[in-house]
Amino acid sequence: MYRIFAVIAALFMALPAAAQAADVNGAGASFPYPIYSAWAFGYEKETGSKVNYQSIGSGGGIKQVTEGTVDFGASDDPLSTEDLAKAGLIQFPAVLGGVVAVINLDGFANNELVLSGPVMADVFQGKITKWNDPALAALNPGKTLPDAEINVVYRSDSSGTSAIFTNYLSVVSSGWKGSIGAGKSVNWPVGVGAKGNDGVAGSVKRVKNSIGYVEYAYAAENKITWASLINKAGKTVAPSIEAFAAAAASAEWDRGKAYFIWLVEAEGDASWPIAAATFILVKTADKQVLKNVTDFFEWCFQKGDAEAVRLQYVPLPEPLKGDVRGYWQEAQK
Repeated sequence: MYRIFAVIAALFMALPAAAQAADVNGAGASFPYPIYSAWAFGYEKETGSKVNYQSIGSGGGIKQVTEGTVDFGASDDPLSTEDLAKAGLIQFPAVLGGVVAVINLDGFANNELVLSGPVMADVFQGKITKWNDPALAALNPGKTLPDAEINVVYRSDSSGTSAIFTNYLSVVSSGWKGSIGAGKSVNWPVGVGAKGNDGVAGSVKRVKNSIGYVEYAYAAENKITWASLINKAGKTVAPSIEAFAAAAASAEWDRGKAYFIWLVEAEGDASWPIAAATFILVKTADKQVLKNVTDFFEWCFQKGDAEAVRLQYVPLPEPLKGDVRGYWQEAQK
């Protein structure tokens, strides 16, 4: 009898551990935080498994997954196949979106201020310091720009959003590329730093005559005014899921390169020039953790598209989802 009770007790003691094994912990980019949070809520409601995601910036996400303190990392700055191999990681895109320039400028509503890539690079480099500078006035004929100092706000943490934005500035401005360059952290010549997309969004919302850059969902959620941009085709475009999708339409996704790609300055009249994919990083050594993570993103691929669109993200195209599933299968071997 004692043996039977001992077996039953052992089984009950094992139950919490088994339930916990299906839970997933992730950390990283703030760019996709709104959609990952929404997906996690739906996933737990349907399956009972929790997905805990901390928005700590892409650099932090890469560090934590490499050190094995989380089950997956999230980064908007994709890693090369060499770096992935060194860390024992795989990498795949989860969702698409866009980065926007946000402003706090009296008299301007969404899309009313027009910026070009080279002019925006000069603003963030401190070469253009006043809102009524002739270069800005030329892009906005007939509009009254204030004789006020431009207050620049940038990301202070190691950020994939910064990597996307500075990659774009490096493409459109040789001066930016030569003096500042691209990366998750750069030496910003002017301005003040704020942590996370939410920090930049909050700072721009508080500070008059300011400009910053955030993921589109943060601008929409926080009701912060954004600017239109002149794209590679010379067209003035407004940010939207359609414009992000147009930028991604011609992308060549390569499984052999772990889907490494930048979507800035994409071809096409309708393309938003600072579109981006956000990526998931998972170690391959622990196959159960890998399965737990990919089970969650499989649910997202199947049932999360409507929520992604609601939050102003672009779901992955179905053919790309299928290719990613094949990539997961290879990693499980």
